[in-house]
Amino acid sequence: MATQLLIYETAVPITRERHGTWAVEVGADYGFSRNVNSVPLMAVEFPAAAPEYAIVFVGTEAEVMPAVILGLRGNQNLYLTPQGTWEAKYLPAFVRRYPFVFSTTNSGQTFTLCVDEAFGGFNQAGRGERLFDDQGKPTTYVDNVLKFLQEYEAQFRRTQAFCRKLREHTLLEPMQAQVTLPSGERLSLTGFQAVNRDRLKGLPGETLAELAKTDELELLYLHLQSMRNFAGVKDRLVVP
Repeated sequence: MATQLLIYETAVPITRERHGTWAVEVGADYGFSRNVNSVPLMAVEFPAAAPEYAIVFVGTEAEVMPAVILGLRGNQNLYLTPQGTWEAKYLPAFVRRYPFVFSTTNSGQTFTLCVDEAFGGFNQAGRGERLFDDQGKPTTYVDNVLKFLQEYEAQFRRTQAFCRKLREHTLLEPMQAQVTLPSGERLSLTGFQAVNRDRLKGLPGETLAELAKTDELELLYLHLQSMRNFAGVKDRLVVP
């Protein structure tokens, strides 16, 4: 499965000189995510996301992260209507933070707030929320965006630690989803991993107790339960 992460086309640092008169109008149009078939998910989002999405793990041998499946074909988001509205109660934070994102130095110590200038709601007509006030200072809106992204970054690091535990306990295994459509067409989604239930149950008691104490055991079972939602993704695909 090729996870599409690059919904950002031209993300640049926000500066008073460049964006002093610009505003951002964020509405209910999520058309910018039309060509992604999965997006990253933070561990803290599992309880809200598990009822509606299939939660899997993607990445490399060195690092994996959770993601929610949005489609069975590459470049296809089945949770998006033709009008660009989102058909689910929970909207992943990765999507909600757009068009803003942090860029970071190689050391990971310095974060810079950036905006995707290709976003359709980015304008100089005064629609939505301005980035800077008449005195050239960041607005309260920008302050709130910064707080949201700072919390997102903190949850990202916690999720990384959670995934390292899964690797340490060798709980993940490669998986694939195969779907046969009424037309006879067969689709196969690969490149993701899931927790092996038997390996999880076979962990030593003290390890399970530790995972339960940190609420990570609950996250693992939410992930396993969410895999049933692959059927719902298929249903979205075959709806006329």
